[in-house]
Amino acid sequence: MAAKAPRWTSGDVGIGIRLVDAPVSRRDDARAHRYIIDHVGPDQQIRRRIAVTNLSDTQHRVQLYPAAAAVDENGFTFAPGRSGNELTRWVTLETSELILAPDETATVWAEINVAHDATRGEHYGVIWAEISSEQDPSKQVRQAARAGVRLYLSVGPDGEPPSDFRIEGLTGARAKNGAPVVTARVKNTGGRALDLTGELTLSSGPGGVSAGPFHVKADTVGPGRSTLAKATLDPRLPDGAWTARLTLASGLVERETSGRITISTRQRNPQLAGKTPMLTVGSLVSVAVIVLLVGYAYHRRSRRR
Repeated sequence: MAAKAPRWTSGDVGIGIRLVDAPVSRRDDARAHRYIIDHVGPDQQIRRRIAVTNLSDTQHRVQLYPAAAAVDENGFTFAPGRSGNELTRWVTLETSELILAPDETATVWAEINVAHDATRGEHYGVIWAEISSEQDPSKQVRQAARAGVRLYLSVGPDGEPPSDFRIEGLTGARAKNGAPVVTARVKNTGGRALDLTGELTLSSGPGGVSAGPFHVKADTVGPGRSTLAKATLDPRLPDGAWTARLTLASGLVERETSGRITISTRQRNPQLAGKTPMLTVGSLVSVAVIVLLVGYAYHRRSRRR
């Protein structure tokens, strides 16, 4: 099962890269056919084949190298340039350079030898394939493109940490451009990073209509972190109450939630709502003061008489 190659083009240069194989134990895991994902112990080794394709119209020299990455509040983030980390020191590529004709593909072995004193936990990185156009003296900008295969390597002497998550807070609203948006908070409750994909369907809407399925977007989320899953719907969807069913998956882990949501163009103004009770109380206090003053003046006038 070959995954679709990540591709990047910039002007007249373009590059594609994909993982050729995955471990037998993960043959049913779609993520493992796109990224290098595994759990190993110290002093262990894994090997993967990577296919690189020149998508340009001319021959190019392709540079291959590993670089650091991280999973934080912004999802899966790449370090600048060729910055390294603990994981990249374990990566060895069969070659660091390829010369490829237009549309030519070459396969390269990537080897990861985990150090005996490797830090326990999940490590992140990327193997990049990069090309750049020939230097043109008449142009100040040199075009470049790169595409990569992500690395998710869990290290530890015991078994692989479980992957799991839960979905919370399914809500609907309309964006400023009028498009309905359904969101849900996703909490990673397992021990490995997740790449979430999924779909949303709507039923029992105004007049009994249904809609979907709609594609759901979510960032990579690390262990113990949360992210927002979001589906942007057809702007023609009518206002009203709907039954929403959201299904998300990462690898072989799949979770589902459903509930009633409301999509409406009317927006509640919390500031105005907050002032209303205070205006009411203020009016009552003013009336009470006036009543007391009138009563006091009447009492004094009566005593003088």
